[in-house]
Amino acid sequence: MARPQMLKLLEVLAEIGMSRAAFYRMRARGQGPRLIKLPNGQLRVRRADLDAWLSGCEEAAA
Repeated sequence: MARPQMLKLLEVLAEIGMSRAAFYRMRARGQGPRLIKLPNGQLRVRRADLDAWLSGCEEAAA
């Protein structure tokens, strides 16, 4: 099954194994994947943005 192009915040948190509070603290420090705020106020993350951010984390840890 193909992965969705736009992920809900809960899907992102489950994938990276992080709590919502920790995610927002990370975002406050200017880190994390780019968020998209929909007109209804919900947040989404593009799959490509999440994958790019995760790749950057791997490179920084190496």
